[in-house]
Amino acid sequence: MVGDVSGAGSCGSEPEPSESMRTFGATLQALREHAGLTREQLGDVVRYSKHTVASVEGGRRMPPPGFVERAEPALGDTGALRKSAKHVVRKPGLARWFRELAKLEREAISLYTYECRLIPGLLQTEAYARKLFEIELPPLGDEQIDARWEARSARQRLLRERPNTAFSFILDEHLFQRRMGDTEVARDLIGHITGIAELRNVQIQVMPPVAHCGLHGPLVLLETAENQWYAYGEGQESGQLIIDQKVVSVLQRRYARMCAQALTPEDSVSLLQRMRGDL
Repeated sequence: MVGDVSGAGSCGSEPEPSESMRTFGATLQALREHAGLTREQLGDVVRYSKHTVASVEGGRRMPPPGFVERAEPALGDTGALRKSAKHVVRKPGLARWFRELAKLEREAISLYTYECRLIPGLLQTEAYARKLFEIELPPLGDEQIDARWEARSARQRLLRERPNTAFSFILDEHLFQRRMGDTEVARDLIGHITGIAELRNVQIQVMPPVAHCGLHGPLVLLETAENQWYAYGEGQESGQLIIDQKVVSVLQRRYARMCAQALTPEDSVSLLQRMRGDL
């Protein structure tokens, strides 16, 4: 999904707390308390609310613009805050709305994915993923792109590290017709996916360009070791983990019907091989 950052990104999402954020927050709190200031009083100085001060101290939020420069004189002007701020970084990885699913995903015994927008993150090649990152808006820096690929690459290990998990993918045929880079990127992508299809725990099906019951949009279904099913849907800069079992049941039935409407795994691989040969 897009949130793993299958897709492009997580702009606007809150960063996952990092050690540097927690360290900066603890330093800020110690200096504030040493200066005898309440969070509200420091908030007046830095022109942010006491809640913002609390979030920064708790390592849940990056220091906002102007925060450090305004706080430093009120906290002794030692330069400690400025120096500490230089090392504060967001923890790279998954979009905020995707993290809940990602936690479940690591222990899932079944993971079914239908995608109609782009190749799911678990199946992407590095070249394909980097192209997605390069066209992201707001634009990403080189370090951000590297961090996102590292997170995606680490997540892809699930396919081989969890051989007892059943992975199913239904992919719209047009995903392979949308060029993300040059011909070599497309050839490598298809070759990569047909290689993954050889894994015993992975089933890949291509949905031909026909009317089917999955036209509502992308879908993920997940089963835990306790046989609890969840569903996940994603849109622009948002995602929803669905726990209502009545809704999950409806989505399970749709996915089952889609499996019947898509090409068989064998026919899907044959089609992909022909498409690769035609490039």
